[in-house]
Parts: sequence; C-alpha cells; structure tokens
Amino acid sequence: MKIVTHFLATTLGVQAMGLEGRDKALAYAFGMGVDIDHAVKLPFYLRAVGFRDKRGYYWRSSLQEPVALLWIVPLCVFLGTLLPILFFAIHVAMDYSVRFEKMPFYPYSPWVTRGWLTSIPDNVKERILFVLLLAANVGVYWLQHRV
Repeated sequence: MKIVTHFLATTLGVQAMGLEGRDKALAYAFGMGVDIDHAVKLPFYLRAVGFRDKRGYYWRSSLQEPVALLWIVPLCVFLGTLLPILFFAIHVAMDYSVRFEKMPFYPYSPWVTRGWLTSIPDNVKERILFVLLLAANVGVYWLQHRV
C-alpha cells in the first residue's frame, strides 16, 4: 500500500482512540514509520536499476515483515502498551493485501508469499481502501468535533 493510505489508516486509529503525546507518536511510528526501510534501500535500488520504474523490486526489509514482532513484542512489554503491535499489524495487513512478494520470516526463512486478495488488482484495492479510510476519517472527525 502507498504511504498516503497508511497515513489515513493510522490517523483513523489515532482519532478513534483519542491518542495524544507518546501514544500518538508510537501509533505513527509503527503505522507509517516502518516504511523507513524504503529510504534505506533507495541507494541499492538506484545502483541496481537507476531512475527507471521497476515494478516488483523488493523494497522491504524485515522491519515490515511479521518477523519484526520478535522485537516489537518485547518493546511493548517494556513500554507497557500494545499500541506498537496494533498499528504494526494494521500496516502489515494492508501491505499483505497487495500482490508484491513478501518474506514473512526473513532473514530466518527464504519462504516467499504474495499475501492475500491476489485476484483483485492492487489499484482497485488501494482506491477502495483510500475512499473508505478517507470517509471514516471525516466521519470520526465530524463526530468528535460537532457542536
């Protein structure tokens, strides 16, 4: 999924749960911040394919895979909150709904999957989710701020 869709999903969760301060920062860190691995992998992409658009390039790292729960769960215990797990799970569920390759247990296993909903075109899923999340964000905002 695209970063804007992740932003809408995270913002919806933050609004719906009324998060502030540290909790809000954790929500955005684990709902969107895990995409930082794309910036880390950018030099490798540019070295491999240049400035061309190469569909299917593996942008992900173990930071965006379920295996990351091996460090996120202890972090949650340390912080005394389940928010990182919740927002990370939403992020991963969204990413696993599109067809590009994923390696859920990387680097411990070479197993590759395409996720779920692979029979529906990715652009259709992205647009539907975008519209639903945008409407939900507006609805929650309206409910919380009506006079």
